[in-house]
Amino acid sequence: MDTTFLITVFATLFVVIDPIGLTTVFIALTQGTSVAHRRSVAIRACLVAAAILTLFAFLGENVLGFIGISMPAFRISGGILLFLTALDMLFERRTKRREDRADEEEFPDPSVFPIAIPLLAGPGSIATMILLAGQANGAMEMAGILAIMVGVLVIGLVFFLLAGSIERALGRTGIVVTTRLLGMLLAALSVQFVLDGLRDFGIGLS
Repeated sequence: MDTTFLITVFATLFVVIDPIGLTTVFIALTQGTSVAHRRSVAIRACLVAAAILTLFAFLGENVLGFIGISMPAFRISGGILLFLTALDMLFERRTKRREDRADEEEFPDPSVFPIAIPLLAGPGSIATMILLAGQANGAMEMAGILAIMVGVLVIGLVFFLLAGSIERALGRTGIVVTTRLLGMLLAALSVQFVLDGLRDFGIGLS
């Protein structure tokens, strides 16, 4: 097994998935929820993301092609969905909804969307898994790619489980500021997804 190739795989997936950067997003999306709920969201999100990335590693673009969806279209749709999440973060709509349902002791579940999809397993990470799987020479390297992908998600899970401590360190003001800044960054990221999708369709944008 080529060690250099595996190091490249780890660096690529770590940068694309960005588990450290997503921790603050996780805090913002689960702010005010219970420890048990936050833990279940973290575990479910990582499991769903691992399943999706594994699926695309083996089946690749055939999955999208089978249902008539191109990768550019997937990028555009993921960007639009992510933009809606960014708007919620910018205008604190999630916080208001939580306050309205406080008496019911009910919390939203962002584990599948937007944490698993499209943050952990988004167009970038899915495309990366397809590309890396295509470069694998044999079953051993393929197994190495999958193991590294799981390892990166486990790192993300550890940071997610430490979200409470990180949130206490930041404080309420720090969380509000971070949430707004991340909302702006997510909005920009979502627009970039859309632009990349349009560019892949052959629509030139300067």
